[in-house]
Amino acid sequence: MDIFEAIKQRHSIRVYQRREVEAEKLQRILEAINAAPSAGNCQAYEVVLVRDAERKQRLVKAAWDQTFIAEASVVLVFLAAPDRNHARYATRGAELYCVQDATIACAYAELAATALGLSCCWVGAYDDAAVAAAVGATGTLRPVAVLPIGYAAEQPPARARRALSDLVHGEVVGSKQS
Repeated sequence: MDIFEAIKQRHSIRVYQRREVEAEKLQRILEAINAAPSAGNCQAYEVVLVRDAERKQRLVKAAWDQTFIAEASVVLVFLAAPDRNHARYATRGAELYCVQDATIACAYAELAATALGLSCCWVGAYDDAAVAAAVGATGTLRPVAVLPIGYAAEQPPARARRALSDLVHGEVVGSKQS
């Protein structure tokens, strides 16, 4: 599947089959994460891979009982690592760039999963301290996203998106509006 098809096919899935994600597919997702661009190539993020039921349940509780997290075969937790780029970018790197890096990495994981026939749902509603505790994040590491991944057990319809004319401002190629 090409990138544009993956973008079109990606939907937030909250019901998963009881089916394990194959090691080869998980490896390809992790490689996509590692290929994601980052500020100064500092890769100021960490990823915690969660498969065990107990830690998944801790993530469910941390995410205010979003039970679908525990249904997924695997859960990736993306953590911003501000210390990795503070020396190069000072406060802006520690407060913003590391969050952007982790966010981009998670988006790459979503698209890679979709391209491999898997489904996921970006989870951003959670208690930061509880997620950090659930995955053993220490020091300055802070959660940015929780990404359950598995085989979909639902196919929700595509949701309407904003018109480009409402979203994009300025001159648009091929458009008579500016």
